[in-house]
Amino acid sequence: MGPPWQMDWVRSARADRDALPEAVRDLVDAVRAELVTVKDPYFRGIDNRPDLPEGCWVEPGRSTVPDGTHIAYYDHGRGWLRYTFVRRSADPQIVVEEVFWQ
Repeated sequence: MGPPWQMDWVRSARADRDALPEAVRDLVDAVRAELVTVKDPYFRGIDNRPDLPEGCWVEPGRSTVPDGTHIAYYDHGRGWLRYTFVRRSADPQIVVEEVFWQ
């Protein structure tokens, strides 16, 4: 299985995304577009990094759990999207757990 991946949103994350200003929602949508189409949603390796929009980067939530929750920062670190990639054989998907912007 490969991209495009499915993306599911925790209800509170979807509500937080919908409450953001339109310009910020566009940034979240740009990050989302990269996450669902990139070969490895955890952005391991240098080959995947240029795919992200300007001012965005991805890192693990905890360095001791490289396959766990990851954080996609956007708007030069003013906001983030916390997500997990679930590698199921039938339906792999990205689950967005939190969206934040300040």
